[in-house]
Amino acid sequence: MTGTRAYLDNNASAPLRPAAREAMVYALSRYGNASSVHGEGRDMRRQVEAARSDVAALVGADVEGVVFTSSATEAAHLALSPSLTVDGTPRPAGKLFVLETEHPCVLAGGRFAPEDKVTIPVLPNGLIDMDAFDTLLETHAKSDEARPPFVAVQLANSETGILQPVAQIAAKTQIAGGYLLCDAVQAAGRLPLNVGELGADFVLLSAHKIGGPQGAAALIIVHSTIELTPAICGGGQEKNRRAGTENVAAIAGFGAAAREAGVEAQDYRNTTQLRDSFERRMAPICAAHGLGDHHFVFGRDVERTGNTSLFAVEGLKAETALIAFDLEGIAVSSGSACSSGKVGSSHVLNAMQVAPGLANGAVRVSLGWASTPDDIDRLIVAFERVIKRLGKSRETRISGAA
Repeated sequence: MTGTRAYLDNNASAPLRPAAREAMVYALSRYGNASSVHGEGRDMRRQVEAARSDVAALVGADVEGVVFTSSATEAAHLALSPSLTVDGTPRPAGKLFVLETEHPCVLAGGRFAPEDKVTIPVLPNGLIDMDAFDTLLETHAKSDEARPPFVAVQLANSETGILQPVAQIAAKTQIAGGYLLCDAVQAAGRLPLNVGELGADFVLLSAHKIGGPQGAAALIIVHSTIELTPAICGGGQEKNRRAGTENVAAIAGFGAAAREAGVEAQDYRNTTQLRDSFERRMAPICAAHGLGDHHFVFGRDVERTGNTSLFAVEGLKAETALIAFDLEGIAVSSGSACSSGKVGSSHVLNAMQVAPGLANGAVRVSLGWASTPDDIDRLIVAFERVIKRLGKSRETRISGAA
C-alpha cells in the first residue's frame, strides 16, 4: 500500500475495499428492518440476500447454507456443537478433534465439554500428523457407545500460511462417520475454493480478512440435511440458525468484498511473487551481516498461501523487531491478532517443535489486496536496517566473549 506506511498485516485485518465502503454507505443511507414486510424492509432484505449470494459464490457453496454472524469466532462457536441433527434425526457428535495449530477460536472448543476435546498433533513441518490422526480415529471408534467424531482443521494457518490437506482429512472423517469443520478464513480470496472439493460439512469465513468490514462473518453449512442448535436464541433470523437483527451495512460490505476477492483468487500469482521476492532478498542481507545461517522461514518446504511469510532471525526478539519495523513505517505482526496485546511464544511454532528462542522471535508478513512492490521494497530497506543493528550487536558480543 503506497503512502507514508506499508501495511503488511493483512492476516490480522485487511484494508477496507472501496467497493465494500460504497456498499456500506448505500446500506447506511437506507432504513428499515430486514425482517419487515414493507418496502423499506424488503429493500434491506434484498441487500442481505445479494450479499449472501456473493459470499456463497466465493467458495462455491449453496446460498441457503450461508449463515451470517458477527465474527468467525461466533461462527466457530455456532458450528462446534455436539448437538447435531441429520435428516431430522438427532445424531450428536462425540469427541471434538482439533489440530493443535488451530486458531484460538477453534482451540477453545465451542460448546463441547473440555473433557471431550482431543488434540491432533502436527509434524515439525506444520502439516497434520496423519498417522496420529488415524490412530485417534481408530481409538475413538473402538470406545464404548462411540458417537460420530467432530474434526476441526484450518485450511490455511493464520501464522505460517501452511495449507493442510483438508480433502484427505475429510475423506478419513467421512469413513469414520464424522463431521468436519474447515476454517477457511485465511484461505478465502487467496486461492480458489470450492466447499464441495474440500469435503467439509462446515466452513468459516470472515469479511475483514478479504477487505470487507470488521463485524461480519459467515458459517457455511455445506449440507442442507445437517441442522445445528442455535447458540444465540431469540428471533427467527437466518432461518432460525442465528437470532439477532442483521447488520445490513456490514453484510453488504462483506458481499462486495467477496465479489472482488473471488476474482483475485483465480490468479494469486502476483501476491505470491511479492512474498517470494521478500524471502529471496532476505538471504543475502543476513549473509552480509554474518547471519547467513541464522534466519529461518517457517513452512517454506510445504505448500503455503502466497501472501504469508513467517520468519525469524536468531538473536532478534519479536517485540524488538515489531517496534523497529513500526518506527520504519512498516506494519507487521508476531502471529495471530487474537493473541495480541502482548508478544509471546507462538502455539503454532511450539506445536512444530521450533526452539523457544527462535519461536519467540517470529515475525509475520502478510500481504493483501492493496499490497504493492513498493511495500516490499520498503520492507527490505527496513529489514536491512534491523539486521545491520543485530549483526553489529552479535559482533560485539562475540568480541567481548573472546
